[in-house]
Amino acid sequence: MKLWLKVSVSAGLLVALFVLVPWHQVREALSRLSPGLWLGVLTGFAAGHVVGVIKWRSFVNACRGRLQRLDAALCYSAGLFANLCLPSIIGGDVLRLGIAGRLTRRPEAALWGGVMDRLSDMIALALLAAAGGILSRDQLTGWTAQLLSLGLVLGIGVALLGVPLLLRRPIRSWPPRFRRPVARSLVALRRMWQRPAVFARGLGLSLAIQGSFVLLNAWIGRSLGIDVPLSVWFLTWPLAKTAGLLPISLGGLAVREASLAALLLPFGVPAAQAVVASLLWQTVLIGGGLLGGAIWLVLSRIRHLPMGMRGGEVGSAGWSVAK
Repeated sequence: MKLWLKVSVSAGLLVALFVLVPWHQVREALSRLSPGLWLGVLTGFAAGHVVGVIKWRSFVNACRGRLQRLDAALCYSAGLFANLCLPSIIGGDVLRLGIAGRLTRRPEAALWGGVMDRLSDMIALALLAAAGGILSRDQLTGWTAQLLSLGLVLGIGVALLGVPLLLRRPIRSWPPRFRRPVARSLVALRRMWQRPAVFARGLGLSLAIQGSFVLLNAWIGRSLGIDVPLSVWFLTWPLAKTAGLLPISLGGLAVREASLAALLLPFGVPAAQAVVASLLWQTVLIGGGLLGGAIWLVLSRIRHLPMGMRGGEVGSAGWSVAK
């Protein structure tokens, strides 16, 4: 979708949320939040991304990138900051790819390492959501419980039957616009399959990172008065985050909030509290991105590198890989 369409989707959903959500509930939820809690969540978010640097570097080096620790932190922080300025997390990944490709002189290692990194995160989110769905079924009654059970069965069935079929499907049978991302994903899966130890370690770190983010959101929610079992958060937050990754809005803004409110509603959570909790997490994302920008600036000066890439080096790095 065009950028202006994504902005329109986010703006329209935000307006709808603030029109439909009772403002007195919003004010009541906000009054319960303390600055100390927000700083604690930001600290936990930063710690999660420290582990994320280790995970991403391990994938890049598994593709023979030979990326040093300091350079990995520089590239990762640049991508984290770029997520604030570019319309999706993919923009941050492109900047991270460009800088890592320049530092290692192996842009293909940065590309495949980044794809493997994202795939491990998506697999981790799916596993957390499935576990949360199984554990939270008893919290629902009537048709909602049956619908959740049906969704879990269909999801497991698609994973067991559909994924192998997709992996065997020839690239030429895909529509032209999807061939390149599908081919890259298949190559990344093949590389992970060939390196089971690297994949297992990366998936374990992804589960730890995404699981810690679920706990941080549950902490925010509990401070706002959202009293649901932890298993409900493990079901709803990964699904809301996945919805926010769809390329239909400005970095998932408003889509993630609307999704979380809709997912928590069957568990008796008022929409206002869910929206406020998700927006507060958005402020943590902004704070983490600014922290990443500061780290990027400091490490760039230590390494005597310019901020970012010059004159299209990002594009040339990606083009050399595509060729």
